Amino acid sequence: MPLFDLFRNYLNALIGRNQEFEQLLAAGDITAVKEKMTSRVNDVIDALKEYTTSEHKITKRPDKTITDKKGNFVKFEPTWKLPIPYPVYINEIALVFIYGRPVKWTQLSDGTDNGFKAYLDFIKDSHFNSKIRQCKRLAGAETESAMLFRCYRDEDGSSACQIRVLARSKGDEIYTMFDQYENLIAFAWGYYLKDDKEGAVYHFDVFTKKVIYHCTKKAIGWDVVEETNFVGKIPVIYFRQEKEWDGVEALIDREENIASGTADTNDYFADPISIMSAEIIKNLPEKREKGKMLVTNDKDGVDKAAKYLTWDSAPESKKQEMEWLQMNILQKSFTPNITTDSLKALSQLSAKALKTVMMLADIKASKRKESHDELLDRTASLIAAIIGNVLDVSLAGECNNLVVGHEYQEPFGDDVADDLNNIISAVDAGILSTETGVEMNPLVKDSMREMSRLAEEKEERAKEQQSIFGNGNEDGGAASFGDGGNEDDDNKKK
Repeated sequence: MPLFDLFRNYLNALIGRNQEFEQLLAAGDITAVKEKMTSRVNDVIDALKEYTTSEHKITKRPDKTITDKKGNFVKFEPTWKLPIPYPVYINEIALVFIYGRPVKWTQLSDGTDNGFKAYLDFIKDSHFNSKIRQCKRLAGAETESAMLFRCYRDEDGSSACQIRVLARSKGDEIYTMFDQYENLIAFAWGYYLKDDKEGAVYHFDVFTKKVIYHCTKKAIGWDVVEETNFVGKIPVIYFRQEKEWDGVEALIDREENIASGTADTNDYFADPISIMSAEIIKNLPEKREKGKMLVTNDKDGVDKAAKYLTWDSAPESKKQEMEWLQMNILQKSFTPNITTDSLKALSQLSAKALKTVMMLADIKASKRKESHDELLDRTASLIAAIIGNVLDVSLAGECNNLVVGHEYQEPFGDDVADDLNNIISAVDAGILSTETGVEMNPLVKDSMREMSRLAEEKEERAKEQQSIFGNGNEDGGAASFGDGGNEDDDNKKK
């Protein structure tokens, strides 16, 4: 079949699918709509159980049953249940190495200065940097999250936009619909709102490129309100990934079990136990009893003085296994082992040396950037559309042509001195423009404003030279000599 026919069949199938989906929404059949969309709620709940320390398997460890010599129940002896927050630690380290410092945005198009300035203002006013960090943290913990851009009218009637982070742990339900090429066709958000009359009311908002459907659950059926999507794009950035600690779950469970069992053993044997001879054993020490004593049967006439039984050391095999588990949990999740002692040693290293030491986390961050590059490109496109189509329509032309690039910044900063020397050398050699050098300058936060300031300073210097030397040539060099001037004046000018 010719390529054109394949493409035409795909478009027809996609249009038919979208029409059916929109018909279900218009008919208020939200149950059928949900069935056509994808929910990862089971995976999210499982991940949250592992991420939440109080939900670890070790917390369900049963207490020990104590019985008398006849086997009658006496009491339950509490056992130690020591969950270790490895998932939290691993997730935070992964977050720092990709969004520890804000993403640096750059303008890659010409004639779009006003649009790019509005773009940077939006990033600041919407608290985008903190929102994307929240999304990455939640996605690493729950395997998915989303950033919803909500456009609305202020009290004074002006257009505004707010960013809300969506996640299961925040009470949100996330549904998605992708085509076979992984393009997002529709996104849905389920949530509850309290109502004075009906109590908690369930809402289900569906976002498409053209229409936003606000669906409200009623006693019978659904109430569906359609709203035109003036942005022209689905106003959502959807984050999806595997758990940051994926693959080391069993190792974590094993270490928690060993740690908890060792804690119980320590309660029995860590404190010294006194030994006193007698004809028969009359009592045994309780697990949590302090100053424990054993009364023994002394048939051989051993010294009757009191002695103490102490536990010299824990089994070496258990210690070795604990160290092996800790090493593999961190290494296999690509997480550097950052301790107080290691931080003291790292404090004297340069940024390049730190990157080498933290190579495991850098490898993992590079893997994440494969998908986050696409997310950031879509973010730039979405924000430009929001500005040009909703917030400031006078910039619609510039926003349509605006091309924004992004750069990840090193979590521990860069070697500023080396970077500046390289930039200066490149500009002096003529292989890099001054404007590009300013954009690459790590000390400059707003390259456009910095270029304006440099131009103003250059103009001021030219005026100062002109006031000192009089009317000069274009480059502010030697003064020109006009007719009618005497020789002495000319010499003074020289």
